[in-house]
Amino acid sequence: MTSFLRSDRSRPVAIWLLVVAALVLAMVVVGGSTRLTGSGLSITEWKPVRGVIPPLNHAEWQAEFTRYQAIPQYQQINRGMTLGAFQSIYWWEWTHRLLGRLVGFVFFVPFVAFLVLRMIPQRLMLRLVGIFALGGLQGLVGWWMVASGLSQRLYVAPERLMIHLGLAFGLLGALVWTALDAWAGWARQTLPSPWGRRALWLVGLVFFQVLLGALVAGNHAGLIYNDWPLMAGRYWPSDYAGHGIWATIAHSQAAVQMHHRLVAYLLLAVAITFGVAAWRSTELARDAKFLALGVVAAILLQAVLGVVTLMLAVPIALGVAHQVMAALTLCLTVAFAWRARRM
Repeated sequence: MTSFLRSDRSRPVAIWLLVVAALVLAMVVVGGSTRLTGSGLSITEWKPVRGVIPPLNHAEWQAEFTRYQAIPQYQQINRGMTLGAFQSIYWWEWTHRLLGRLVGFVFFVPFVAFLVLRMIPQRLMLRLVGIFALGGLQGLVGWWMVASGLSQRLYVAPERLMIHLGLAFGLLGALVWTALDAWAGWARQTLPSPWGRRALWLVGLVFFQVLLGALVAGNHAGLIYNDWPLMAGRYWPSDYAGHGIWATIAHSQAAVQMHHRLVAYLLLAVAITFGVAAWRSTELARDAKFLALGVVAAILLQAVLGVVTLMLAVPIALGVAHQVMAALTLCLTVAFAWRARRM
């Protein structure tokens, strides 16, 4: 046990955090599937406790369906949907919410147990409390997002989807970083070089691209301009501008897709430059260099996947794969940033 527990580290805690991170990744998968199948508004009420039990008989199913029939999405898009078709979208959203509850349970119960057993390094205590609070906030923001599509909109507000997905990716990155800290303990020495700072900037750029991708998803902007590298044969889309700055940034389909493309090019160029410099560096350890190459490979794969997904008009499987690859890319970049700050 002494090899796994030390005053500044706890490898059982690290394993627990990685399990929670895997569940968050599963939520990203199910959440992407829920959005792509148009299922996110199928449950029109927020019941944090009672909502864990799905409809159990025909009358309960009919009541849920009746509530869905009252919202604009049904009336303007899905009018005439059968109860069976409604059940298929309901299960996606129910599973997504169930996973959210499961993440909270799998975090909170072991946290209390590790706390009682005094297995949590003191230096990580405040951070773990912050992660738990972030998870709770994610649940509230999830309902806030859903509520935006229940009265006047056909879908959820894109900016709320961006915040919801951004919190999920932020939570995932925090879990990975903290798990690595719990596994390795204090760094015996920090690198007297700018690599740690550069790596954090790269994490920030990856995260920013994720947020732009969320705006593309929220505006269904992947369903237009499905040619590449041009957009309907033009370098710049003719309908780029919306009615005002915010309408352009957050709600113009052409603009959000254009922004996502431009930052993808920037990220790709930065990553390749970064990877070459990291490999040639005499300051980075060999494992850090391989992590840097892994980041470059992930970003290259994600770029190719993004182009293919766009040109095929976002089939569900590729849309989910693109979102999952974004999560894995962020995790790799966080791992490199963590390693680059240590010796």
